[in-house]
Amino acid sequence: METRARLASQAANGNKRVVARREQSHHDLPMQMEKATFGAGCFWGVEETFRNLKGVRSTAVGYAGGIKENPTYEDVCTDRTGHAEVVEVEFDPSQISYDELLDVFWSNHNPATLNRQGPDVGTQYRSAIFYHSPEQEATAMASKERLGKSGRFNRPVVTQIEAAPKFWRAEEYHQRYLQKRGQSHCAI
Repeated sequence: METRARLASQAANGNKRVVARREQSHHDLPMQMEKATFGAGCFWGVEETFRNLKGVRSTAVGYAGGIKENPTYEDVCTDRTGHAEVVEVEFDPSQISYDELLDVFWSNHNPATLNRQGPDVGTQYRSAIFYHSPEQEATAMASKERLGKSGRFNRPVVTQIEAAPKFWRAEEYHQRYLQKRGQSHCAI
C-alpha cells in the first residue's frame, strides 16, 4: 500500500496515474455494536418490542442465569433450571443508548412483581438485567434507583441486576415468534 508521502512525490514528479485517496473517517469504520440482555417475562413480546427500535441491529431470545447447560424450553418451563427467559439485544450506541434501552425495558413489564409477568408465574419470568460492562452495571443500578424513587410502582422494584452469564439461544421456533405469526404483541 502506498503511503501519502509516496503519492505526493509521484504527483510532484508528474505521475498521471496517481489517484487521490481519501482519508478514512470514523464513518467508514465498522459500527461498534454493544450487547444488552434483559429478562422481562415471556420473551416473545419483549423481543418484538426491542427488535423494532431504531439502532437495534439484532435480537435473539434465549435463557440465562441458571445452572443447566444448554437448556431447552421444556427444561426452563420446569422452573428447576434457574434460567430466565431473556432477550439478547445487539445495538448501535450511536443510535440508541443503553439508558434508552433501559427505559423501554422498564416500560414494557412490571418490575415490581417477583417471578411473574401477567399470567406467567415462575423464576423463568423474573425481571432481570444482565450487564455486559461496568458502565452498563452502573447505568442499570442508577436507572433502577430512579425508577424506585419515582413512585410509579406501589411496591419495590425487584429486578435483579447481575453480570451477564452465558446466553443459551432458544430453539429456532422461538426466534421472532410474534413476527412469524403476524403479531405485534402477546395477548394477555
